[in-house]
Amino acid sequence: MGHVHIVRDFPSPQEGFARTVRVYTPDAYDAMPHHRFPVLYMHDGQNVFAHPESARFETWCANLALEQGVGEGRLEPWLIVAIDSGAGRLQEYSPWDEPRNQTKARGEAYGRFLVEHLKPRVDRTWRTRPEPEWTGAMGSSLGGLMSLYLGCRYPDVFGRIGALSPTVMWSAGRLFQEWAAHSRRWTRIYLDAGEREFIHGDGVPLNYGEATRAFYEHLKHLGYADHELALVLEPGGEHHERDWQRRLPHAMRWLLG
Repeated sequence: MGHVHIVRDFPSPQEGFARTVRVYTPDAYDAMPHHRFPVLYMHDGQNVFAHPESARFETWCANLALEQGVGEGRLEPWLIVAIDSGAGRLQEYSPWDEPRNQTKARGEAYGRFLVEHLKPRVDRTWRTRPEPEWTGAMGSSLGGLMSLYLGCRYPDVFGRIGALSPTVMWSAGRLFQEWAAHSRRWTRIYLDAGEREFIHGDGVPLNYGEATRAFYEHLKHLGYADHELALVLEPGGEHHERDWQRRLPHAMRWLLG
């Protein structure tokens, strides 16, 4: 069932501290020594894998979902690089300030870490396909916002974006303003949320179902076609790892297939 390689104290010069990075190599990586593999970068890495050193019992189980898709012939094998969040998660996954709860953005530096430092190291260390068509970013909540920010800011790096329950209403909906045109590059974007998903995040009301639908309609208005963009609104879906775990196999099949 593949391997999770945990790299601790991985330096982030752009942010000024070190992170933990977890790299999942699928079964095929050892079985196909001359093959090169696409790479999916995932945020909140401590919650991504079914693994004894994950931070919580209920994780996304991304390694199990991937191998299931490969076994069913619906996916080719991918590497998954999962980056643990740090002590200031709200800040590091915020591309812009959120005045309603005094969050100061550090997301720009985190994005530069991924693009300028982590991805080049991954491409040197592992047998990867470095092109944007074979490079994805995925996350949930503010990690979903960060994934969309990366797709907007770096379309020449990340061609596949998975955003589960993305906090697109953050910073007064700044992402809607920033994503002002079709990238005119190869693109695949998966969006989902609970149909009526709603939470108060640090005192900020966050209506995920309504906002995710609105962002999907925004991208459609910019010219993204059905083969580039998908939306799933799950009846009863909530803001929790178990819900993202449940939707992940379908998300992977659409995004990575």
